[in-house]
Amino acid sequence: MRLLHTMLRVGNLEESLKFYCDLLGMKLLRQKDYPGGKFTLAFVGYGEESDHTVLELTYNWDTDRYDLGDAYGHIAIGVDDIYATCENIKQLGGKVVREPGPMKHGSTVIAFVEDPNGYKVELIQLGTQGNASQQESTPQMASR
Repeated sequence: MRLLHTMLRVGNLEESLKFYCDLLGMKLLRQKDYPGGKFTLAFVGYGEESDHTVLELTYNWDTDRYDLGDAYGHIAIGVDDIYATCENIKQLGGKVVREPGPMKHGSTVIAFVEDPNGYKVELIQLGTQGNASQQESTPQMASR
């Protein structure tokens, strides 16, 4: 088995594509309209779906906003230089909601950015999260 994708419902597909592709560097892998169901699916990621887990952005044509609820947490992306990445995101108009630094109760260096829909994206400085035998548990964002 392999994790294929995570689906996020988005209120504005163009804004979401700009965020994930222009700010986070993903590529639009495929996009298709479904007129009968009044929705569009757009798949974005850092590599082809055959080899990488991707995001499915689902745009329901007659819905421009969603209640995100409190069960959803975030997606996480590993980065080589979290400080430069956050600066670049800010310069491009993105919203950094937690500046880079060690996570609470741990040493993993993290930051959080927010997409146009309010979804949180955790950035993790690669090499700071420890090895598998000492992997830190990742409590809910609210406790970080």
